[in-house]
Amino acid sequence: MDRKLIWRIILIVVVVGLALWSLYPPGEKLRYGLDLSGGIHLVLQVQTDDAIKAELDDSAQRLVSRAREEGLSLSQGESNIEELSFTVGVPPTTDAAKLRELADSWVPGYSVSPGAGVWTFELPPNMDRTVRDMAVRSSLETIWNRVDQFGVAEPVIQRQGLESDRILVQLPGVDDPARVKDLISSTAFLEFQEVVAGPAPDRQSLLASIGGIIPSDSEVLPGDREGLDGQIIGTDYYLLKKAAIISGQELRSARRSQDEYGQAVVNFSTQPYAADKFGQYTGSHIGTRMAIVLDQRVISAPVIESRIPGDGRITGNFSIEEAEDLALKLRAGALPATITYLEERTVGPSLGRDSVVRGVRAAVAGLAVVALFMLVYYRKSGLNANVALMLNVILLLGAMAYFGATLTLPGIAGVILTIGMA
Repeated sequence: MDRKLIWRIILIVVVVGLALWSLYPPGEKLRYGLDLSGGIHLVLQVQTDDAIKAELDDSAQRLVSRAREEGLSLSQGESNIEELSFTVGVPPTTDAAKLRELADSWVPGYSVSPGAGVWTFELPPNMDRTVRDMAVRSSLETIWNRVDQFGVAEPVIQRQGLESDRILVQLPGVDDPARVKDLISSTAFLEFQEVVAGPAPDRQSLLASIGGIIPSDSEVLPGDREGLDGQIIGTDYYLLKKAAIISGQELRSARRSQDEYGQAVVNFSTQPYAADKFGQYTGSHIGTRMAIVLDQRVISAPVIESRIPGDGRITGNFSIEEAEDLALKLRAGALPATITYLEERTVGPSLGRDSVVRGVRAAVAGLAVVALFMLVYYRKSGLNANVALMLNVILLLGAMAYFGATLTLPGIAGVILTIGMA
């Protein structure tokens, strides 16, 4: 036998063997899309007003903090989403020219309206559209990152319309819709904040301990109270500085781990520039409390015992699944705005199984008819063609299994079309 023919036969056997190996068992190796395996269909809405408020609050805080560094005593006022503006309290003795100069540098483009004791700063024209659009884009990217790390095969995540605040999400093969929904919609905005007072068993007791007035640079947030066995037994309240020591955006990595007692925790490390800031703060505040705040709720408020150079641990009576999800959210980033569900549909797999059966029957019937035609019309040459046709189908399915491709109803139609064209 010709040596070249022998090598060709060996190559064919090896390639077909690899295809069969990657395909077997087909029920486990082939992934099915939403139309075949079932899953969830969601329509989400991004609350872009949250992004506007965050932009206004951040600008106000930036201006007030910088003014204090320059010797101007300002106080942060309220943000007005409807009028796209924020206010700051300005004492009568403030140097107006210096304040305008600071405003031009740190909140450029804002329209300034001086008043008696209060100055109003309004967003630049059309900036609200830009902020809203970026909120939807950032939410879309964050949801992609979270779903990708969760391991959902062939998800559909896209914006509905060019300037819409709605996002379409289709997740095939999801067997725990509640967990995925929480994973998608949870803001996961993490901040480390200075504890001014607390914990207190209720809000009234906390306010009484500070004279009944909340300072303009502080806020009251709730947190879970844990018993000696680690179980949640109530709610505590804390007075915290609004300005964060560091935020979740400054984290470099986060992963689930266990502490010395076997409890699930989340270990994190910060970016180099944030590590210096974090280390300086913790080193100068040993013996005081620092709150770990997730989505406006205190999950832990430990006492700083030593300087923390940049690596730390988040505790909070987590289950293993909760710690894993929190680490995933922190790695993927925080959502810039709240997500609400406008539509939710669970697609059952019964239609999928029926579609797969009918598709397989159609493919087998098509293959049989083509093979019969080849044998009748081409005789012995048709036999060779039929063998090649079978190998073609095996190689196609084997390649799909190897690369993790997802089989959908259009995909089944494509396989049938391939048989006919071959």
